[in-house]
Amino acid sequence: MLEVQDLRLGFTAKRETLAAVDGISFTIARGETFALLGESGCGKSLTAQGILRLLPSAGRVLGGSVRFAGEELLALPEAAMRAWRGGRMAMIFQEPATSLNPVLTVGRQIGEVLECHRALTGEPARQRMLELLRQVGIADAERRLGEYPFQLSGGMKQRVMIAIALAGEPELLIADEPTTALDVTVQAQILDLLAGLQAERGMGMLLISHDLGVVARMARRIGVMYAGELVEVAGREHFFAAPRHPYTQALFAALPEVSRRGRHLTALPGQVPPLAAMPAGCRFAERCPQAMAICRAQAPDWRSVADGHRVRCHWQGAAAEATAAEAAAMEATAKRAADLLEVTDLKIHFPIRKGILQRTVGHVRAVDGVSLAIAPGRTLALVGESGCGKTTVGKALLQLIQPTAGSVLLAGDELVGASGRRLHAARRRMQMVFQDPFASLNPRLRVGEIIAEGMAALGLETAAAARHAAVAALLHQVGLPAEAAGRFPHEFSGGQRQRIAIARALAVQPQLLICDEPTSALDVSVQAQILNLLRALQDELGVAYLFITHNFAVVEYLAHEIAVMYLGRIVEQGSAEEVLRAPRHPYTRALLSAVPAPRLEGGGERIRLAGETPSPAKPPTGCHFHPRCPQATAACRQSYPEVRQVSATHRVACYAGLGDSLSPISS
Repeated sequence: MLEVQDLRLGFTAKRETLAAVDGISFTIARGETFALLGESGCGKSLTAQGILRLLPSAGRVLGGSVRFAGEELLALPEAAMRAWRGGRMAMIFQEPATSLNPVLTVGRQIGEVLECHRALTGEPARQRMLELLRQVGIADAERRLGEYPFQLSGGMKQRVMIAIALAGEPELLIADEPTTALDVTVQAQILDLLAGLQAERGMGMLLISHDLGVVARMARRIGVMYAGELVEVAGREHFFAAPRHPYTQALFAALPEVSRRGRHLTALPGQVPPLAAMPAGCRFAERCPQAMAICRAQAPDWRSVADGHRVRCHWQGAAAEATAAEAAAMEATAKRAADLLEVTDLKIHFPIRKGILQRTVGHVRAVDGVSLAIAPGRTLALVGESGCGKTTVGKALLQLIQPTAGSVLLAGDELVGASGRRLHAARRRMQMVFQDPFASLNPRLRVGEIIAEGMAALGLETAAAARHAAVAALLHQVGLPAEAAGRFPHEFSGGQRQRIAIARALAVQPQLLICDEPTSALDVSVQAQILNLLRALQDELGVAYLFITHNFAVVEYLAHEIAVMYLGRIVEQGSAEEVLRAPRHPYTRALLSAVPAPRLEGGGERIRLAGETPSPAKPPTGCHFHPRCPQATAACRQSYPEVRQVSATHRVACYAGLGDSLSPISS
């Protein structure tokens, strides 16, 4: 009866169209119930609205086909669609309070459908209205016909919505969470009513729900939706006996059943990816406990696992296991494909001017060819001594300093050379937490105004009430009371001011936070609070961090990857485990040996570096570190070493760094 083929729906935002439903296909036969399951924001309700062509003003049909009884609905003019809506197809909306007209009585709203689609008026229409209200369990139907929606409870409003949908005797009923606002007894009554009408009329139903109990009772076939895509489709028996997709399995594991009393329920980490940053591979990979390298690099195809049971997933259980070497290589490939930020050969050279005419006589090579990448939800720590160019890199990524050369790609968009609207949009996706919160917070503005300033500037929340609510939520998220919004920065401690700075950065919902020494001025206990907060926010929001620091203890706690910087260049980069436990560059080893251990016993021999860090205006020839390196050779003095791969994820720019003389140091 209904055939949806490769349907794509999206929203337009600032001259950009973002796909919210991306190529879904399914069919519904007469008398059949097909259920769509999934988290909020995965595109279930938008799919239903797209079928009826009831998209919001910013909504767009981007492609695909919707055929009902052989008729292509997407090709019909709007006037022709009105005969289909409410008559042959009807919808029970999720929010009855916003779907019912507040200035029309219940009887008038049901009567509109009867008059338009059943040609009923007068007393026959009134009798049919009373019958419909009794069918959906509303007592004293005669009185309720003359009442307005505000006089009804939430459950009653939902039942009136169901009565309106059934009034046209549709061939297809789209039910968007039809029993969410009802208690269990009324829910059972409504489900019995819908099942009876299906059997009597042969009515098809598209049931949208997150309640697995309702789905088990009503649906013949089930489709699981995630981030705008169907990931599993199966008949009821196969679905509940053996769900195959990790996302479906996670939904079952999260059920609060009696058997799990007193035990921690499994909760999915992270969130559904935003429309503007959909992963190139499997969209569930970042939250999936079974994720493999291929999952992040390549979108899975459909495969059949049983009769009528299809799943969109690379993982196939034990058969999907790879060797450690294969896994490392695949992980490196997938990480490159899934990088949120990719920086290539970034250079920032400041001119040195002299004389009356201010002629350029040289350059300060503050950043001289830095390349790095950060994946979504990961932390890259950029470490090094003061003056090595770490903060300059952070500011250049945000284009607060104009790069001399190189490339900065944020989710595939080039930022170097961008201006106007493109840069404005990028600033919303990337924010910075500065080293000194007292200097970076405006002392003349209250905290609430400081946090809301970014939302207003980037057009995130336009209504004052919405901004006020968002500020309260952000303060709660960073562990501050709502009343803090009315106070000034000087009224807070250093740790509290840093929390305010983090809240300000999070206010525009960025995908990447650049944290420039955010804990350097804090005592140990406050530092622990901020680090716990940053880790919790990353787990909850999936935000990525570029963490600029010289504190290796902080790095060890927070970082997934580490890049070591010396005199404007990265000399070693790899996973936190590789760099901290088996450093290959002499400079990295010297830095680690200088870390003061918080205990009396243990600790290796201190590697003392000769001389001072050279000036970036006159870097040494060859390797920049050779004047201070205890292992320097003639080759080090002649040319800068090429970057070499130690492993799939570990790279070092050193002639000696791959030799046997540099054995791994102990923790």
